[in-house]
Amino acid sequence: LALGWACWKTYLFRPETDIVPCEAMGVLGNALMLNEQNAEALSVLEAELALLRRYWPRRGAILVAQTNVAMCYGNLGRDDEALALEREVYATK
Repeated sequence: LALGWACWKTYLFRPETDIVPCEAMGVLGNALMLNEQNAEALSVLEAELALLRRYWPRRGAILVAQTNVAMCYGNLGRDDEALALEREVYATK
């Protein structure tokens, strides 16, 4: 978790259009989720997904981010939202 925070803080001051801070958000979100801090992870992962959709609409990166958000929804007991997002991911593949 400490490495996730360090990664994010290192690249925080780069422009929003730089992919590196967005990738750092993904690292932080996954670290939070692995440490069962799912509410915090969800905020970070949703922000990462929004940035990816806005600036880097590559299908593969968005699918990975959507899957991470869906897993986080599931961890929070938000099963209907998790299932809907997972269906969206599989429909895109």
